[in-house]
Amino acid sequence: MSATSKSDGRNSLVAHYMAVDPIVIRADATLTEAAELMDRHHVHGLPVVDHAGSLVGVLSQTDLNRARSTEYLWANWPGLAVRHLMTTPAITVHRSTPLVIAARKMERHHIHRLVVVDDGDETVPIGLLSMTDLIHALAEETARPNPAQPRPEPAS
Repeated sequence: MSATSKSDGRNSLVAHYMAVDPIVIRADATLTEAAELMDRHHVHGLPVVDHAGSLVGVLSQTDLNRARSTEYLWANWPGLAVRHLMTTPAITVHRSTPLVIAARKMERHHIHRLVVVDDGDETVPIGLLSMTDLIHALAEETARPNPAQPRPEPAS
């Protein structure tokens, strides 16, 4: 990526900030496997795929916490699979999506991550864009001087 590819926050793309090669989990995996995977890799959400590797949903820490705090779900935890708690369909974006559009999508859907899918095959998860990634982008954008703004005159 060139040094200028992130130069203007309004033109930044999902590809500039997304995490590539996401850790995924199968829909038939147990909730315990999902929790252990999230913990081991320090992630807060996982794209969920079917037996063929096609995207079918997303499982988040919030989903697991909701199950933990709901008596009926907690009592049945050992028998539950990821497919029982995942959010479906997954909310997705393409790597070529402007970051501002991705941020609006997260806000509109009240979610903390978007699954980035391949431009040629929308069933293939190729990355994740998280709220943390958006904060990194915001920090970079606000740390750069804006050439359109006049600089204050030095005090004499």
